[in-house]
This record gives sequence, structure tokens and C-alpha cells, in this order.
Amino acid sequence: MRRTGFVTLTILSLGVAGYALVAYGLLPLGAVVHPDMRPTFEAHSRLTLYVHVFAAALALALGPFQFVARLRSRLPALHRGSGRLYLGVGVGLGGLAGLVVAFNAFGGPVARVGFACLAVSWLVTGFNAYRAIRAGDVALHRRWMVRNFALTLAAVTLRLWLPGLVALGIPMDVAYPLIAWLCWVPNLILAERLFNRREPLRARPTPASGSG
Repeated sequence: MRRTGFVTLTILSLGVAGYALVAYGLLPLGAVVHPDMRPTFEAHSRLTLYVHVFAAALALALGPFQFVARLRSRLPALHRGSGRLYLGVGVGLGGLAGLVVAFNAFGGPVARVGFACLAVSWLVTGFNAYRAIRAGDVALHRRWMVRNFALTLAAVTLRLWLPGLVALGIPMDVAYPLIAWLCWVPNLILAERLFNRREPLRARPTPASGSG
């Protein structure tokens, strides 16, 4: 990835993570939610919602730095430790809580299935990334991490799609089911086409004790 693109993704990731911390940590629950969504939003379990939001924010904050080659080579212990936090807490807890939240998502069955598929895909790609690095397959681990972080970025792209569709005058009950799929499917396609196709499929297995 070119430096400008990486810096942009990092800023967006940290920005959305910071927004989540402020919106859900300092403001009343639901204060920043669109009025049409508030009744559905308030029906969620607070514990599940908070676990999902804060775990996903952690994944957003740590994710970009897992791809910095200089950090991986100079500080491998830090890379492994932050990778464990990213996959175990951010993706693991965030994905499981997100799957529960998806079943009560605003937007009806289309939105609920979209967000549920996102949560399952996030968990599966994270597990595959962990399994690959435990087997010492660094190249395969990187491929799965690219896919996984593309799904993590759904939290960013959702917040780009939403105001855009609303600005076009599309009602929220129509826009949100679309966003439930648009926030992650294009991300995954772009990650596969732009990054993973350039990586070798396999690398010689090397001993590894961490993840990320």
C-alpha cells in the first residue's frame, strides 16, 4: 500500500475509534444515533453493545500498525502482543458481541443478515489469520489479516456511506439495509484485488508464538 493511502486509512481508523470512545464513553447512550434508529438501538443489551463498540474501537486503533514492516522487524514482541489484543479482544469479543447486536439491528431482515454475515466473516478471517501464524505460515497469515482488517474498516466505511445516502434524500429505512452490505463487501473485494493478489500464496513456515 502506498504511504498516502496507509496514512489516510490510519487517520480514519483512529478517528472512528476516538469517535466511538467519546460517543459511547462520555455521552448518553444513543445520543449520536439517528432519530429513526433510536427505538431499535435502545432495545439492545447495553453490555453487549458496549463490548462490541469498545472492542471494535480497539481493533481499529491497533489494526493499521500490524502492517508496519519496520515495527514487525524491530519490535517483534510488540507486534505479537498487539496482534493478540487485536485478534483476541478486538475481533474475538467484538465479533461475538457484534453477532448478537446484528440480530436486533435497525433496517429489518436485510440489514440483520448483512451485519450478521459481517460479524461471522470478521471472526472467521481472524481465526484463520491466527491459525496461519501458529503454523508458521507468514504469507498466508498476512493474506488473512488483510481480509480481516478490510472487515474491521467496515466501521469506517459505514460512516462514509451513511451521510452520503442520507444527503441524497434516501430514507433511513431504505439506506441502512443497503449500508449493512455496502460497508464491508466492497472492502473485502478491494482488499482481495489490490493487495492479496500481489502476495505469494505460501511462504516457508517459520516458528511463531504470536499473532497479528
